[in-house]
Amino acid sequence: MPLPHPSASAPLQVGDLRVEPSLDEITRNGRTVKIERKAMQLLLCLARNPGRVVSVDELLEEVWKGVIVSQDSVYAAVAALRRTLGDDPKNPTYIANVARRGYRLIAPVSVIEAPSAGAGSSESAASAAPDKPSIAVLPFVNLGESVTQDFFSDGFTEDIITELSRWRLLAVRSRSASFRFRGPAVDLAQAARELNVRYIVEGSVRRLGDAIRVHAQLIDATTSSHVWAEKFDRPANQFVAVQDQIVQTIVSTLVGRVQVDHAEQSKRKAPESLAAYECVLRGNALSWDDPAGAAEATRLFEKAIELDPGYGLAYALLSAMRIGKWELQSGDSPAILEDAYRLAQRAVELDDRESTCHSLLGHACLSRRDFDLALRHVRRAVELNPNNQWTLADMATLLMYLGEAEQALQWGARAREADPHFETPWFWRQQARSHLLLGHHVDALAALERIAQPTYLDCAYMAGCHAHLGNAEPCIRFVSKCLASRPDFSIRLFFRVEPFRNKADADAIAHSMRLAGLPE
Repeated sequence: MPLPHPSASAPLQVGDLRVEPSLDEITRNGRTVKIERKAMQLLLCLARNPGRVVSVDELLEEVWKGVIVSQDSVYAAVAALRRTLGDDPKNPTYIANVARRGYRLIAPVSVIEAPSAGAGSSESAASAAPDKPSIAVLPFVNLGESVTQDFFSDGFTEDIITELSRWRLLAVRSRSASFRFRGPAVDLAQAARELNVRYIVEGSVRRLGDAIRVHAQLIDATTSSHVWAEKFDRPANQFVAVQDQIVQTIVSTLVGRVQVDHAEQSKRKAPESLAAYECVLRGNALSWDDPAGAAEATRLFEKAIELDPGYGLAYALLSAMRIGKWELQSGDSPAILEDAYRLAQRAVELDDRESTCHSLLGHACLSRRDFDLALRHVRRAVELNPNNQWTLADMATLLMYLGEAEQALQWGARAREADPHFETPWFWRQQARSHLLLGHHVDALAALERIAQPTYLDCAYMAGCHAHLGNAEPCIRFVSKCLASRPDFSIRLFFRVEPFRNKADADAIAHSMRLAGLPE
């Protein structure tokens, strides 16, 4: 019997899946994934007709209503939905193909009853992966005099929601949920309770003469404290051209501030109480340059996998830790690098739409000197989330090793534009190496000086820069610091793990180190 049509936004139980139409989310065994809107509409169409064959023409009419597309769009959407569900078309659990007729949902379907009065709304009950930071973007308020500009501020809000949804580490409430709270006098505490979120994003758009001002702020609803706030002033005649850039900056900075804030909260919990996501968050916030920090991060990522063997991101981050260990051992243990590669492959198998999984698989491929495959995966990471400052910086690192130092600096600049607070040490190390390859020794030093606790490698680079600039005293000082921190350092061992594609680039770095007097 078909399900009632009016409950299009009500949560459903489809086999072992909890389906949240208003959030475009599916949860199974405690793990939540976002799916494309068309895929959700397709699933709902089948769910409203459980057990009945729904023809391709019916699906076109309901899911692509008013849009002229071919039947190939249905086939592609079904294939994508099956991949997300892990459904084998030859032995289906959810969607069966009926030859020359259409598709049939074979899993049992039921509507999840809304909670009783006082228990919160159905949106409130839809808390995906409760250990994820949950966030809602309320409609940006139009502070201009013309109400016709509401569509503009609404569109701006929708763009932020869309781009935030690319970040799979967040549980982002849908437009339909968030837009119930419109206006300049919204009770944020009430909105947070009803939407069951910890973080609220609100803002405004105002025209001031020939300029437009956008104000955005991130609020922790549990404490009513402001985590971040910023304003953006742009000429009105240029605003449309730079709107995507403003959205990117807001989104990337929001994610960075949420991660920092959430990591601080998780530090206050006893280690045994940490869930898989918080293990990952806590490990990712540690300094991997510090041996103790790296060891603890490794333990936390391994714990996350133990808690949730299907958590792709944990495998990817553990892969990065293995590569760090392999580099520290000067490449003496090929088995460690292969283990890192297998972990990164597993990460992508588990979560093909997590940009960081592809990015870190690219890093593993780079360490194996599989340059083409490395570029393919990092490009895929950027496609999945072009607002991810870490992924943009990963592309900068890869391009530097591929011999494209100028492009590497451009991608590094994009990472900083995306998040002006982006200050991770490895980013500045990468920028410095690109400047070194271009002969920009002053700029390379300036980048390295942004690193609060330089490693032995940073000291080696700084010594080389000072040697080129003829600064004898600081050159000797940084050589001493490098060897004090890593007594066995040598240029030969260093280049055993440095995957420069072009010999000329490796020779340029080696020359600066020799000029500084570092051991051969």
